Amino acid sequence: MPSVPTPSKAGIIETNSGERHIPASVRPDGSQRKEIKIRPGYKPPEDVEVYKNRTAESWKTRGSGGVPGAEGLKDEKEGSAASNKNAKRREARKKAKAAEEGGEKAKDGAEVVDKQEAMVVEDPEAEKEKKARALKKKLKQAKDLKEKKEGGGALLPEQFAKVIKINELIRELDALGFDAEGEPKAVAEEKK
Repeated sequence: MPSVPTPSKAGIIETNSGERHIPASVRPDGSQRKEIKIRPGYKPPEDVEVYKNRTAESWKTRGSGGVPGAEGLKDEKEGSAASNKNAKRREARKKAKAAEEGGEKAKDGAEVVDKQEAMVVEDPEAEKEKKARALKKKLKQAKDLKEKKEGGGALLPEQFAKVIKINELIRELDALGFDAEGEPKAVAEEKK
């Protein structure tokens, strides 16, 4: 029983005698296509095997695998701490958005109506302290620059503008209920 030769990618069949040809076939319109003889030594581009350099391939994929050979060791459920944290944040955002849109009750039992109400829920005293800390920091920087100026140092125009704002910063702290040192007025009076 003679074995049927398998055609190459280009459709070339090699006979036992060494001759190579593309067999006759029928076109879609029904006409006959003749057998095509292939000259000895010719290799069509479809049959040429592309050389693959393993080093070049590994260089192209160097960032995707981490440690070479360790792809199978990773557990799919296990992720980095940052990715877990980000996943939790995304989940919280989704829940907050769903609660906001549906007017549902949040985890703590308070009904969230809109973003403005949610922002008002924050502690106003904490906001005052936060503002006071920022003002205290600016005031300290301005006083340091003033000492530098009095010591004979040269100041840049933006540094000079900070020195001019010292009294304004003190007024803002006073309006928030803090003294010139950034301490709450009740605590400052107890120390005296």
